[in-house]
Amino acid sequence: MKHRSHSEQHQGKRPRVPAAASSSSPPDGMEDTTPLKPRELTQNPLKKIWMPCKNGLPEKHISQRKVCMTNCPTLIVTVGLPARGKTYISKKLTRYLNWIGVPTREFNVGQYRREFVKIYKSFEFFSPDNEEGLKIRRQCASAALNDVRQYLTEDAGQVAVFDATNTTRERRETIIQFAEQNGFKVFFVESVCEDPDVIQENIVQVKLGSPDYTNCNTEEAAEDFMKRIKCYENSYEPLDEVLDRDLSFIKIMDVGQRYLVNRVLDHIQSRIVYYLMNIHITPRSIYLCRHGESELNVNGQIGGDSGLTAGGKEFAKKLSQFIQAQGISDLKVWTSQMKRTIQTAEALCVPYEQWKVLNEIDAGVCEEMMYEEIQDHYPLEFALRDQDKYRYRYPKGESYEDLVQRLEPVIMELERQENVLVVCHQAVMRCLLAYFLDKTAEELPYLKCPLHTVLKLTPVAYGCKVESISLNVDAVNTHRERPENVNVHRTTRDALQTVPPRQTAAGPPPLSADRTPSPLTADRPPSPLTADRPPSPLTAAGPPRLSADRTPSPQTAAGPPRL
Repeated sequence: MKHRSHSEQHQGKRPRVPAAASSSSPPDGMEDTTPLKPRELTQNPLKKIWMPCKNGLPEKHISQRKVCMTNCPTLIVTVGLPARGKTYISKKLTRYLNWIGVPTREFNVGQYRREFVKIYKSFEFFSPDNEEGLKIRRQCASAALNDVRQYLTEDAGQVAVFDATNTTRERRETIIQFAEQNGFKVFFVESVCEDPDVIQENIVQVKLGSPDYTNCNTEEAAEDFMKRIKCYENSYEPLDEVLDRDLSFIKIMDVGQRYLVNRVLDHIQSRIVYYLMNIHITPRSIYLCRHGESELNVNGQIGGDSGLTAGGKEFAKKLSQFIQAQGISDLKVWTSQMKRTIQTAEALCVPYEQWKVLNEIDAGVCEEMMYEEIQDHYPLEFALRDQDKYRYRYPKGESYEDLVQRLEPVIMELERQENVLVVCHQAVMRCLLAYFLDKTAEELPYLKCPLHTVLKLTPVAYGCKVESISLNVDAVNTHRERPENVNVHRTTRDALQTVPPRQTAAGPPPLSADRTPSPLTADRPPSPLTADRPPSPLTAAGPPRLSADRTPSPQTAAGPPRL
């Protein structure tokens, strides 16, 4: 095996040659000692961060710049007998790491085996005396590791989860050698359970629905799977705190009753440990809803801290009746620190907790502005946000990416708790929903979270069951789809194509004298951020930006969320 230098082992890859360095030798054999000049910096308009540039332009497009949270790729390896929750842990961990922005993929060796052996016959395939079966299983493990290598070295992955039994010390040593050859760190996650009731429950809920048992009745499938477990028990070598003291691992015993953590080496491993020590399998439901309709919702303004409308107060009453009908004695209620969520929770007549981290996304200089006003005063910002809504950061405000980082403590606490009602805001609810439904960064900002609708989330084996319950109280639509034209030079009509129509009070809004009222503007006082601002060239007198008879886009029609 080729030996690596200390620095190469630490970084997990070959040292990079500076871009400005020449691959050819200097003339006359003299060493080139010309110092490299510091690169220029420019502020990226999308994320509002400073980055190297060339001729005033960023050297790399923002979507291609990944935030590396590990100094070298990490390979997470599960260990344990069948029906111990390894795949459950793998899927949850993959979902969590992707949600916080660490590119992660799960590699389930069982799936490779099912693709290789199309028809499963019986537990005898896993018998230690079955040479052919053993050979196939090794080939499947090798194929999975090859895909791991490609993902972590060529596909910009940062964490790979190798989901298999890996019950022998010999198999684990093979994986360690593979990781060393490729410059990966290894972290083992072992699940140990001796409770027969938990094991039986796992078999019934998860394993009997496996493609292996499509044509078997329940009793036959359960009996076969128990015999499959027996095939592994005789050769099982658990992780040992003495024999394996040099390895990095966490040992989860009896579904989180006890933990053994050994030799955590870096930040990402510590986050993995922290997450795994917070999850549980107790049946529960999480209820997510937005506050009742607010005054600024009706006016079409974003952000702010306004109170509820009459319709919003009616929703709060209906929400109280709905929660009482659920009959949950131990329900916890969380709100943000904003007036509209607190007013909504007050109607429940139960104790509630206020979380500052649940406050709505900070729109910065665009707080309390309508979409039409943002287009008038900040057309470039409006277009940039449409180009990459997840990563775009409002001037002096936040991005969805920032919001996800802010909400991580809420996710941790939701994983620890049992039954919880979270009364929050549109952007916040999208982030929480994306975690539970395993949505991508591109999907997250466009998840539909209508007002006056409760989403009931019930964690199941490998995912989350979602029920959407409308409480039948009318409210404005605040969902704006991504427009077709996101070019910075687009017309105002194109920019406002998907702005939802508003139900406004009669009468024109108080606008500056040199500005023609828009048929879409609401009757409201001017925003404190825009009252003294000189008119934009785009707002000079002239025809309204949008025709009064414009029909709403089918993409913005009110309705239950697309889940």
